[in-house]
Parts: sequence; C-alpha cells; structure tokens
Amino acid sequence: MDTRLLHVFDMDGTLLRDTSASLEIASRLGCLDELRSLEADFAAGTLDTRGFAAALHALWGALTSEVVADAFDGAPWIGGLADVLADIRSRGDRAVVVTLSPDFFADRLRGLGVDAVVASGFPPPPFRTAPDPARILVPEDKVTAVDRLRASFGLDRDSCVAYGDSGSDVPLFSVLRHTVAVNAGPGLRALARAGYDGDDLRAAYALGRELRARP
Repeated sequence: MDTRLLHVFDMDGTLLRDTSASLEIASRLGCLDELRSLEADFAAGTLDTRGFAAALHALWGALTSEVVADAFDGAPWIGGLADVLADIRSRGDRAVVVTLSPDFFADRLRGLGVDAVVASGFPPPPFRTAPDPARILVPEDKVTAVDRLRASFGLDRDSCVAYGDSGSDVPLFSVLRHTVAVNAGPGLRALARAGYDGDDLRAAYALGRELRARP
C-alpha cells in the first residue's frame, strides 16, 4: 500500500479563522454590509454559488490585485499553517486546497507551499468581464476535484485526509474515510471522523495523520 498522503484543506473558515476571502476583501473595499447580506441569502438558500459570484462581480468594481494582496497578507490565517505545510512536504506527501472562493485569492496559497489549488474561476481583477458560471464551483465539485488530484498523484481515496468546517464540505466528507472537522458547525462535526476547535492547525493535522494510521 502506498503510504503517501494527500491532505485536502478547505480555506474559508478552516485555514482562514472565522472569516472568508470575500469578507476580507469586502472589508478593504468598504462593502461589508452588502457582502454580509449576500452571505445571508446564500445561507438561506436563496442564492447559489453562481448567483453569489455574479453579485461579487457587480459589487467589486473597484477591486485590484493590490487589494487582493493586502487582503491575503492581512487575513487571520490559522496558526501553524506554515509548519504543517513544511511537514507535509518533508514527508513526500501532498497538500492541496479546494475551495468555492475566488481563484485570484486562493491561488496565492501556492506561495506558502500548497501543491495545488482548486477554486472558483474568476477573471483577474480589475474585472473586465463577468465570471463564467461554468467555472464557479458548487460543493459537489470538491469530490470531483479531489478525485482528479489524487489520481494525478497516483493515490486512492483511502490515502486522502480532508479538513473542513461547513456545509460545503459535506459531499467530500461523505465519500472519504479520513476527515477532520476544524472549528466546524454541528452538522459537519457529526459527519467527521475527528474534530478540532482552536487556532493550531498542527493539532488538527496530527488528528488527520492519526486517523490514516488506524487500521
């Protein structure tokens, strides 16, 4: 059996503590109230991921790459992220991020040592065109993305460990054996094999490795 592992991280609410890429960007553009209203509609089910993306495009006319960089660099990333990514690499394992958030934000995680990022496809800021709805991810796309990534690395589903916090992670947690709920709501926590609350990704990562080591 191949002992290498694929560690799959959600971003918003998991690697980002108590926030999201959209919230961090909106806070810098001065449109937090409008963003929170969109998030409430999304949570209520009156807005899907594609409608949310279209609304972001309309709301973020002033967005630039400099604003994105400032939001990324100033965001509250979970503690121990760099250490975890370094340990994964030292073992010959892989770390990937799969998120519904915009790729122009999530792709910056590659610079921290993430091997691959799968995110919703947006035009680069400043926006000249609207996002293509076909490139905006839905929660079920996380399963497809992980299957594609693990196959490219020559790994099976049993060699995957997923870390997430919310309903968007339910499809993935439903098909993988090794799952860790990180600062998660009760629904995902009930589905996960292990749970962690706190600000140290190293502890959640240790739980993930422990799960994979069990028979």
